[in-house]
Amino acid sequence: MNSLLVTGGAGFIGTNFVRFWLKRHPSSRITVLDLLTYAGNRANLDGVDAELVVGDIRDEALVGELLASRSIDTLVHFAAESHVDRSILGPDAFIETNVLGTHALLKAARKYWLATPGTPHRFHHVSTDEVYGTLSATDPAFSETTPYAPNSPYSASKAASDHLVRAYHHTYGLNVTTSNCSNNYGPFHFPEKLIPLFIINALHGRALPIYGDGMQVRDWLHVEDHCLGISRVLEAGRLGETYNIGGGAELPNLQVIDTLCAAMDSAFAQDPTLAARFPDAAAAKGMPTASLKSFVADRPGHDRRYAIDCSKASSELGYVPARDFASGFASTLHWYLDNEGWWRGILDGSYRAWVEANYASRDAAS
Repeated sequence: MNSLLVTGGAGFIGTNFVRFWLKRHPSSRITVLDLLTYAGNRANLDGVDAELVVGDIRDEALVGELLASRSIDTLVHFAAESHVDRSILGPDAFIETNVLGTHALLKAARKYWLATPGTPHRFHHVSTDEVYGTLSATDPAFSETTPYAPNSPYSASKAASDHLVRAYHHTYGLNVTTSNCSNNYGPFHFPEKLIPLFIINALHGRALPIYGDGMQVRDWLHVEDHCLGISRVLEAGRLGETYNIGGGAELPNLQVIDTLCAAMDSAFAQDPTLAARFPDAAAAKGMPTASLKSFVADRPGHDRRYAIDCSKASSELGYVPARDFASGFASTLHWYLDNEGWWRGILDGSYRAWVEANYASRDAAS
C-alpha cells in the first residue's frame, strides 16, 4: 500500500483519513480525487502532503488515468452524497454519485488492476450502518449478516453501491473490502449534521431544533476511531469481507444534545473570552444553552435506532475504539472553538444563506 487514491479526500471523513494514514505511513503517496462540491473543501488539506485532483468519480477515463499514472495500488472510496435530508429533497444526486460513481470506479479498477493477473491491489469501499434499516429498542445490534433494509434514498443508494462492490469481487475477482460505520463526529465535519450544526447554532444563539421526541438512537463514532478501523481493514481484512466499525456509544439524540449544551455552558464558564467572541450565544447572556432546544415535526421515514456490533472487527482485526463519547465530544467542541475561521469560511456568502433557509431550523441528525 505505497500509493493510494482516496476519493472524497477533501470531505469530512476522507480528510481525516488522509491525515491519519500519513501520520502512520509517511512514505505513502496519496492522491485525492474530489469534485469539491459543497461539502468538499480544499482548505481541509492545507499542510497535508497529498496531491489534490479536482474531478468526478463518474469520470471513468480520469480514474483510469490516475490509477495508471500514479501507480495506484489501493483505492479508498469515501466520495458520496451522505445527508438523509438532502436525499429526501433531491434523490437524483444520490443515485448519480453513490451508485453510478461507485460503478465507474469499479470499472476503472477492473480494467487497470485485472489487466495483468496477480497485480497487487485493494479497493476499499466505505459505507454506512443505515443500509441495515432500523432497529427496535430490544433488537440486537447490526452485524455483518443483518439483512439490508434501507429506508431513505440515501441509504438505498449506499446499499446499491455495497452490492456492486461485492459483485465485482465475486464475479471478476477484484480484491475488495467494505466497512459499514455508525454516526461519525469530529474535526472538519461539514456543518449540516447534528453536532457541528448545533455547536454553530448555539454559538449564534439560534434554535436547536429536535426531530420528534428526540429519542432516536445512534451509535456515535469519533472520526479518528473510524480511520483506525479502516486502517485495520486495509492491513489485515480478508478479501471480499465486510466489517462493521462502531464507536460503542449508543445514545439517543436528546442525550447527545444535552451533552452538547452542558459542554457549551462549561466552556463559556471556563473561558470568559468566548462571551466576547460569541455575544449572541445563550451562555454569553447568562442563560443555559439548553434553553435553545426546540422540538419540531419528525423527518419522514426517520429510522428509530441504529446500533453496531463490531465484534468481527474486534476479533479479526484487533479494532477497539480509543475514545468514549464524553472525551471525543469534548475534543470536538474545542476544535470548533479553536477553528472558527474554518467554519465561518464555509458559512460565508451564498451557502450561508442557503443553510439558514434550509437546515438551520431543523435537526440534521442522520
